[in-house]
Amino acid sequence: MTTHRRENFGEGMAAIADAVTRLAARSDVAVIFPVHLNPNVRAVMHGRLSGLDNVALIEPLDYPHFARLLDISTLMLSDSGGVQEEAPALGKPVLVMRETTERPEGIAAGTARLVGTDADRIVVETVRLLDDPAAYEAMARAHNPFGDGHSASRIVKLLAAR
Repeated sequence: MTTHRRENFGEGMAAIADAVTRLAARSDVAVIFPVHLNPNVRAVMHGRLSGLDNVALIEPLDYPHFARLLDISTLMLSDSGGVQEEAPALGKPVLVMRETTERPEGIAAGTARLVGTDADRIVVETVRLLDDPAAYEAMARAHNPFGDGHSASRIVKLLAAR
């Protein structure tokens, strides 16, 4: 999971932490959370989540390590715009912890779902993806509106044809 948006500071961060605490009560859940350096994120998340055995609060990652972590994940909880584009390329559903997004095409395509910062809604939507294989597959296999991951090979072909 990731979270860093200013719009979620305060009550939103506290609700997100509450949702993660509730999800971490499941024995089949492990959360890996590269915690943003902003003190408004770190204070809340370290204060509320640091004692949970299956929640790993780690330092922010460079891109290759983050991409690998994304690849081995089951799903993403995030308020990041970039994650909304990157996760679908790897077949990972994204639950967007915001009320709105600048990437509505992911919502329309079904690769992402807006869940806001209401702890109950975050938990319900996450549990649905974890427990309902059809719901998970519908998001994981939805058409990625941000591309299919083959642009580099297409560019090479076009350049080679010149």
